[in-house]
Amino acid sequence: MSIRLFYPDPGSGLALPAVGHISAGFPSPADDYLEAVLDLNDLLIKNPSATFYGTVKGNSMQDAGVEDGDLLVIDKAVPYRPNALAICYLDGEFTLKRLRKEGEHLYLMPANPRYQPIRVREGSDFAVWGIVTYIIKKVY
Repeated sequence: MSIRLFYPDPGSGLALPAVGHISAGFPSPADDYLEAVLDLNDLLIKNPSATFYGTVKGNSMQDAGVEDGDLLVIDKAVPYRPNALAICYLDGEFTLKRLRKEGEHLYLMPANPRYQPIRVREGSDFAVWGIVTYIIKKVY
């Protein structure tokens, strides 16, 4: 799985009409729920200077809900926490994985049984580059 990275443009000022709460039960007139406008950059980006977008290529994380073509919001200022989806830099390449430590060994864990864990070897050029804060999917 590879990631193509992009800088966000928080100054784009694209504001969309926002609907408050959307019922998954009985429908009600949408006009009753229209609120102010919503800027997706304001919603998705908490640390503008440390946030990037990335598109996913591959299916090694499909069982974690990340599929080929998904758009990721990645924040480099967010610290890693267990089970987070991490953008990892390993020997010149970016990959999306979860981390698992076993004894002295660190593994990059796929979420697809067709892929094997990747052991981070001593001397490897490795870093947790950022944490995925949102996954944006196209549903049709």
